[in-house]
Amino acid sequence: MRFMMLMIPGGYATAAPDARPEAEAVATMMKYNEELKRAGVLLTLDGLHPPSTGARVSFKGGKPAVTDGPFADVKEVLGGYWMIDVRSREEAIEWARRCPAGENDTIEVRRVLEMSDFPEDVQKAAEGFGALKG
Repeated sequence: MRFMMLMIPGGYATAAPDARPEAEAVATMMKYNEELKRAGVLLTLDGLHPPSTGARVSFKGGKPAVTDGPFADVKEVLGGYWMIDVRSREEAIEWARRCPAGENDTIEVRRVLEMSDFPEDVQKAAEGFGALKG
């Protein structure tokens, strides 16, 4: 089963565009990432630039509208993610618990939808689109 572990760092919603973690924090996190890799569960991972450098596209009334970051009234934003392949939700949660996250950080653990999770008619409609196979 694939799970995404979504890092929600405290205070990142208002981080400056050039905000970067300290070298010591990165070194600690790399040790954790290496554990995931050695265990054979890590599929991919990425960190994200602060929301102040991003944009959101909303579709009110069916028309796209772009809002540049930072975003008003946002309390939690993604700082990065890990995609892991484990046997169960419990195993995914155990990996999240082992992360050397900061006191104000949160990791949200979410299972990835696989094509086999959908009814046959949905699978047929998506047939041939390789990115949805699983």
